[in-house]
Amino acid sequence: MGTWSSRGLRGSTLEDLINHTNERYREGGLALIQKIPTPITPIEIDKENRHITLAYFGQKSTVDYIGVVQGIPVCFDAKECHADTFPLQNVHEHQVAFMEAFERQGGIAFLVIYYTHRDEIYYLPFARLREFWDRQESGGRKSFRLEEIDHAYRLPVKNGIFIHYLEGIKKDLKNR
Repeated sequence: MGTWSSRGLRGSTLEDLINHTNERYREGGLALIQKIPTPITPIEIDKENRHITLAYFGQKSTVDYIGVVQGIPVCFDAKECHADTFPLQNVHEHQVAFMEAFERQGGIAFLVIYYTHRDEIYYLPFARLREFWDRQESGGRKSFRLEEIDHAYRLPVKNGIFIHYLEGIKKDLKNR
């Protein structure tokens, strides 16, 4: 068995830490955010062990998380990036369309991006994602660089919460 390391997100997935954050927010009455399961259609099931052994994704998922923060509808997707350049192919067109429609209805949409090699997490407002997406659609870069992100949106570890995205939402609301 490996040794435990307190540095960064090692030994835990981004999703696990967001789920933990969501639980802490719920317990504190700050937010109610749920993970949206990806719909699958089982093809083969091992009846003896009661496990799905073969399946396919039944439909396109929207985003990873959806809920409400102090009366404000919120949706976001969590992404990991292993370099300073984030490929836009990691975000799907139907996700951008969903987030755009969500914001038109008065909600807030964003990405949580974990730059694994730097051990840094950022909140990317949908408006900024849309700019990068539009640039790609008009023949420009199919990615964006870490230096293009507003570093004021770096998410701190605070009060035992590893991915304190409420800080990003607060900045996002202030900058609208």
